[in-house]
Amino acid sequence: MENISPDFEKYADRLVPAIVQDYESGKVLMLGFMNEEALQLTLTNKRVSFFSRSKNSIWTKGETSGNFLELISMASDCDNDTLLLKVKPVGPVCHTGTDTCWAEINEGDQFLFTLEQIIADRKQHPANDSYTSSLFAKGINKIAQKVGEEAIELVIEAKDDNRSLFLGEAADLLFHYLILLQAKGFSLSEVTNVLKQRHAEKK
Repeated sequence: MENISPDFEKYADRLVPAIVQDYESGKVLMLGFMNEEALQLTLTNKRVSFFSRSKNSIWTKGETSGNFLELISMASDCDNDTLLLKVKPVGPVCHTGTDTCWAEINEGDQFLFTLEQIIADRKQHPANDSYTSSLFAKGINKIAQKVGEEAIELVIEAKDDNRSLFLGEAADLLFHYLILLQAKGFSLSEVTNVLKQRHAEKK
C-alpha cells in the first residue's frame, strides 16, 4: 500500500479522485480529492485526509467531529488516476449526520455478516437484558447444547409441511450457530472460505 503513486499530472489541479468504501459492508461512503500531501498523510497516519478545494487546504476527515476514517487498504485503478480507499468509519461519514453522503444506511447486503457483528458486540459488551450475552456468560457447553437442540427441532419440523414453523426453526439454528462461531473465536468468513476452497477444488 505504501507504493501507491497515482498520476497527479493527469489533472490540471493535481487532485486525484478518492472513492471511499466501507471495508466490511462494501457501501460507498463518500468521494473526496487528494493531492500528494493528503495521500502521504493518509498513508502515514492511517486516517484519511483530503484536499479541500473550497478552503484550499489539507483536512483530515473527523478532525472536528471525531468521525475519522481509519484506513484499511488503498488501491489505484487501471488508469492510475483514481484511488479506492477501504476504510473503517468511526461514526457517521456525512456532515449531515448520515452514514454516507448519499443518505444510505451503511450496512451490507448480506445480513448474516451484519448479524455476526451484532453478536460479536454482545460478546464484547455484555448487556443484562440480552439473551445473546446471557448465552455467552453460560459458556461454550451451553451454547453447543443450544445448537444441538435447535438442529433437532429443525429436523422434526422438516418432516412436516408447516412452512412458517420450518423457517422459524431454521432461523433459530442459524442464529445459534453464529453465536457458537463467536464463542469459538471463528468468523463466518472463515467458514465461507472453506466452502469456496472446496468448490474450487471440484472445478
